[in-house]
Amino acid sequence: MNILLKSAKIIDVNSKFHQQVKDVLIEKGVITKIASNIKEAKGIKTVQLDNLHVSCGWFDTSVSFGEPGFEERENIENGLKTASKSGFTAVALNANTNPLIDNKSAVEFLTSKSQNSIVDLHPIANLTKQAKGEEIAELFDMQNSGAIAFGDYKKATSNATVMKIALQYAQNFNALVQSFPHDSHFSGFVNEGENSTKLGLKGIPSLAEEIQISRDLFLLEYTGGKLHIPCISTEKSVKLIAQAKKKGLDVTCSVAVHNLVLTDDELHDFNTNYKVIPPLRRKKDCNALIKAVKNGTIDMLTSDHNPIDIEHKKVEFENAKFGAIGLESLFGFANQVLDLETLITNLTTKPRQRFGLKNTVIKLNEIANLTLFNPEKEFVFTEEQIISTSKNAIALGHKMNGFVYGVMVGKKVSLN
Repeated sequence: MNILLKSAKIIDVNSKFHQQVKDVLIEKGVITKIASNIKEAKGIKTVQLDNLHVSCGWFDTSVSFGEPGFEERENIENGLKTASKSGFTAVALNANTNPLIDNKSAVEFLTSKSQNSIVDLHPIANLTKQAKGEEIAELFDMQNSGAIAFGDYKKATSNATVMKIALQYAQNFNALVQSFPHDSHFSGFVNEGENSTKLGLKGIPSLAEEIQISRDLFLLEYTGGKLHIPCISTEKSVKLIAQAKKKGLDVTCSVAVHNLVLTDDELHDFNTNYKVIPPLRRKKDCNALIKAVKNGTIDMLTSDHNPIDIEHKKVEFENAKFGAIGLESLFGFANQVLDLETLITNLTTKPRQRFGLKNTVIKLNEIANLTLFNPEKEFVFTEEQIISTSKNAIALGHKMNGFVYGVMVGKKVSLN
């Protein structure tokens, strides 16, 4: 299919057409012409949408679906459909499955399941066997099979020696190690503070995150290597990572978008959709995280999309599983607190570079890998916007600022 995008504002800091309104012609999946006015022609489908903006395809670095093992939450096919309708042309899939992604066969199963999708699926394999934190998994074999990073989902490697060995070993093949920033010895349900006390819920102190980050940064300074810290949530975490970067350590981090815009004030009615890990923190933490995205201390945004079936969410708050879906609402949330250029860069260039994926540019003779959106459309997020099988959306009832039209990758198109 040949497609003509009419009057599209291009948002791509690496393109000479950045911030310009242009017509974009895509023939046989390749961008063949970018100009102020391209005439419509027979055999070309014209796409003309209200306040159309176009960027390179977005990449989410922390997504869970369920398959294999938890298909009642989400299978890969519908998960990738959700991603495409939410503006993503690539996702990094967490080792949040049963069996776990701790061997090459498991990695190959995931990559094979996504071969016909418009969205590229890149597995994040387990760092340790069975995610027990005791023995390093088959990292080299899994990387050769398609894994782009290694980390045990929502688990820090508590054994410092194991993490030290992992950072050292991974350098042999330039692999990226992840360490979730939460010391599991600090158990709880929500952010420790005034609201946890009022509600009678056991709190998770900021210290649980900051102690883990401090330890991992000390190990990184000792071993060298590459470390990624997913989903930070506190003001002090930002400071610790900024100091490490100033020292020259090869560390990056991400933030879940709901931690930018929501606080633990949302917990007043015990809605389990707000039970996430790391927990929603204070307004001062949100402000510090937003500032850190803008100044580059935080390198990328994520939805931290985690479908949970109704049997594990529609229960008492203490018994509910951590997790919320967020692919569908990432753009509408983030666009409320970040300028558009910063937002798009943190969904495209920066995460792709860190995870070793090819960066695309909106230019002539480039294969189309595009996200189409309207950054000014406002609406309230309801269940009608949920494409995921599970409905545990943290954004339900919240105002969105920005609407995704869909994605294009080569000859494939997915529009809402």
